[in-house]
Amino acid sequence: MAQKKNTTKPNAKAKGPKPSLKKKKNVAPKFNLYWIYGIVAFFMVSMLFTNQMGSVSKETNRQTLIHEYIKNKDVEKIEIIQNKNVAKVFIKESALSEHRHEGVKEPLFGEGLNKGPHYFIKIGTSEVFETKIEEAQELFRFTEGERVQIFYNNEQSLWDSVWSWLPFIFLIGVWLFFMRRMSGGGGASGGPGSQIFNIGKSQAQLYDKDTEIKTTFDDVAGLEGAKEEVQEIVDFLKNPEKYTKLGGKIPKGALLVGPPGTGKTLLAKAVAGEAQVPFFSLSGSDFVEMFVGVGASRVRDLFKKAKEKSPAIIFIDEIDAIGRARGKNQMTGSNDERENTLNQLLTEMDGFGTNDHVIVIAATNRADVLDRALVRAGRFDRQIYVDLPELSERKEIFEVHLAPLKTNKDLDVDFLAKQTPGFSGADIANMCNEAALIAARQDKDSVEKQDFLDAVDRIIGGLEKKNKIISKQEREVIAFHEAGHATVSWMLEHAAPLVKVTIVPRGKSLGAAWYLPEERQITTRDQMMDEMSAALGGRAAEKIIFGKVSTGALSDLEKVTRQATSMVTVYGLSEKIGNISYYDSSGQNSNFNKPYSEQTARTIDEEVKALTEEAYTKALQVLEDNKESLSKLAAELLTKEVIFREDLETIFGKRPWDKDETVTLNPSAEVSEKETKVVAIEEEEEEEEEEEDKKNEEKSV
Repeated sequence: MAQKKNTTKPNAKAKGPKPSLKKKKNVAPKFNLYWIYGIVAFFMVSMLFTNQMGSVSKETNRQTLIHEYIKNKDVEKIEIIQNKNVAKVFIKESALSEHRHEGVKEPLFGEGLNKGPHYFIKIGTSEVFETKIEEAQELFRFTEGERVQIFYNNEQSLWDSVWSWLPFIFLIGVWLFFMRRMSGGGGASGGPGSQIFNIGKSQAQLYDKDTEIKTTFDDVAGLEGAKEEVQEIVDFLKNPEKYTKLGGKIPKGALLVGPPGTGKTLLAKAVAGEAQVPFFSLSGSDFVEMFVGVGASRVRDLFKKAKEKSPAIIFIDEIDAIGRARGKNQMTGSNDERENTLNQLLTEMDGFGTNDHVIVIAATNRADVLDRALVRAGRFDRQIYVDLPELSERKEIFEVHLAPLKTNKDLDVDFLAKQTPGFSGADIANMCNEAALIAARQDKDSVEKQDFLDAVDRIIGGLEKKNKIISKQEREVIAFHEAGHATVSWMLEHAAPLVKVTIVPRGKSLGAAWYLPEERQITTRDQMMDEMSAALGGRAAEKIIFGKVSTGALSDLEKVTRQATSMVTVYGLSEKIGNISYYDSSGQNSNFNKPYSEQTARTIDEEVKALTEEAYTKALQVLEDNKESLSKLAAELLTKEVIFREDLETIFGKRPWDKDETVTLNPSAEVSEKETKVVAIEEEEEEEEEEEDKKNEEKSV
């Protein structure tokens, strides 16, 4: 053991000097622009005091100069500065010892005699001043050797030079400042003004294996189908021989299509975290610039960089910013900057090289407006649809977003998933965050079930406005309006079951009703008619109780009109129009050109009105049949302000068509339900046998 310890110590000593050498190399100070500022400032100050640091000069007047200094023959020479109208007076060394020159005898710094100038005087014009000096010398009878020498000169101080150059210095400083700020987005090669030369370069952010990306496919809950396709793309670039040895070609592009907030960008981040290849990420708006030709230049530079680092992935978010169909803009023509960028993108994606190993992934929620040449096979070989999450997928998403929260142990994730139909991943994340904020606002130790329900109300309906001033009559109308919605939806088979009704103002609405719609893939005419009747139940209740209607049904009328129009023009559920749909999923038809005649348009209007009146009549009939229960429900609302499903069961009883059994996607759950049913049947048979035994015993007695 001792030998092993002895052998490790010399190695440690041998490795020791290497880090110190590296540190010595880094000791050299880095260049700083402030050094230049300091040097310039020092130079200016030194130039300012170069000619005047050793002299002391005082101001005097003409009478003192003539009757004291010149009269006593103290003045050696006078220097007239013409451009400043100043005369500098130099005193003889022999005269500096006199008492009258005590203040200018010694220099400002150091020892010895002041070399001058000793005095200065402000003059009007040099000719008049020189004449006065000559007259004084003649008056005092100066000889030729005693006369004062007068010199003329022009003087320019350092500050005058600085002030003359100050505008140019200011403009240069502003230019350097903005160039340094612009160079911040120019990458590693950025410097003062470098961005001006890199304006045609790609703005894509590069992620490679040296960059820390923490997002992986494990962080993407749900979206199993989309994840499989994206994972396969990553595998293409990691192991290309696995697919090319059979003669296959690597796909050139994949287009992620889906509603906002469903996780398209999150999938791309997971690709960046999982792939061990360079990943270029940018937005479609990064190609747009105020200069002509910049977009196409950036596209060329992007693909050039990607090919140099191939295999690589390019991710373009919101590609509809540059990928819109060409020739749609009638005002500016077809040869605008955006179309030039799109043309260059089409050329790069369909180049001659097929083995570049560069895959383009793009995301958009407006696939209908993209150019056909962009989405064709050969450019985007795959279109991956990222839809709103289903029940099981919402449960997985909740588990991801609930992980960092301190939740109650009794919280049921299945319940939360059932209460959020139609929610996207972003909506669920926002809901979990709102629930945590609500719990913290109430000083709770953990996030409870009620906090999540309040968060749903906050997101869907808006913030409660309990202080909103509402008259007693308006409050009664609102109560019957919401009670009408609840009654019709409760009594109709295909309407969505009610969850909660409130007359507390929330957001822009004076009252609200929450429903739990059935998750279905197709909808029949009866189902749509029942939904329309439930939406018109509020106005129908106002008509029955008060004999008049109000403007409170604006959102209901808008919803019903839109749904009836879709039934007629989109889904072909009208007998008069027939099996015809005027919906254009490609988005190619212009809004100015209707695909039907004026007579058909009149028929469409009549059918929409007929469907709306049919739904309204059905709502009136339901409320007439349950008028007493409607009044009880409205009274409950006026008293409690908020009622739930249990309160409706107390008034109306259970809905006869509520299904006790629900179809599940988990086979083990189905088996457990069957086992419980079998056990229940066996228990019923045992009870019947016991009753028969009791009856037989009674008969025998």
